[in-house]
Amino acid sequence: MKKRMIMLAMLLFAASAYAQEPQLPHKVDNVELEDLYGEKITLPMWGEKNLLIFYIDPDKHKQNYQFTVDLEENHAASGDNIYGFGIVNLKDSWYPVPNSTIRSMARKRTEKNGATVITDPNRILAEKWGLGDCNNKFVLMIVSKEGELVYMKKGELSEADQKEFYEVVKKYR
Repeated sequence: MKKRMIMLAMLLFAASAYAQEPQLPHKVDNVELEDLYGEKITLPMWGEKNLLIFYIDPDKHKQNYQFTVDLEENHAASGDNIYGFGIVNLKDSWYPVPNSTIRSMARKRTEKNGATVITDPNRILAEKWGLGDCNNKFVLMIVSKEGELVYMKKGELSEADQKEFYEVVKKYR
């Protein structure tokens, strides 16, 4: 009985740690992920520019679609001091296709729009940065040149979330 109680307590602690959101700003380190060909790569422009990161579960790639279209069209996050790119969270995908197929689909799309996209095959970024649960979520983040996660929102962005994002990103463009 005592062993069961200890195991239950450990499971509850692990679950709460996984779901917990980091306090912002939150110091983070560059991580090694993979490019769209499966080659090792670190985050681009780390320490040189502020980073606007779209960390996306492929299952929810259309979540916040209109927001991202508007963001691209109005250039509200563009500037000399910020660099934006996407990271595909492959580990949380339920797609019954291999990661290589998802990478191939992303390569075709980036050939058209010129976007920088890398992949996270093992939830490395979420775990090392303590992001909590990112499954089925579009995660929008800003990391300063100094390596601090200064902004993060997950899931469908409300109008208030979008307004807040535009106010925060002004400081980092």
